[in-house]
Amino acid sequence: MLDLSRGGPVIWMSREDAERIGVRDNEWIEAYNRNGVVAARAVVTHRMPEGTVHMYHAQDRNVNVPKTEVGGRRGGIHNSLTRLLLKPTHLAGGYAQFTYAFNYYGPTGNQRDEITVIRRRDQRVEY
Repeated sequence: MLDLSRGGPVIWMSREDAERIGVRDNEWIEAYNRNGVVAARAVVTHRMPEGTVHMYHAQDRNVNVPKTEVGGRRGGIHNSLTRLLLKPTHLAGGYAQFTYAFNYYGPTGNQRDEITVIRRRDQRVEY
């Protein structure tokens, strides 16, 4: 069950990357870049390639989200680490399949890679 849900946000990382920053499985980490900061638990696994981490989109962020050490506020929102790039072809209008209405059916975004700093944080968290 720990592989499926740990009761809050998690970031998957390789064993080599975890050793490099001194993190063990299920410890608190922070990931931050120019877009925001996220406090999450580390999932240390052999499944991730070295130099790459993965955080699932739209996890339940209402439970077990502590304040961050970097900013002192809650650990971010669903997309705080990635920017949203709109597909230009979806902005074309006036055609049946390309007609969008506000909050109904809009252009999809593409989440792209971001360079992000990941650090081990103090294991005593404040909510």
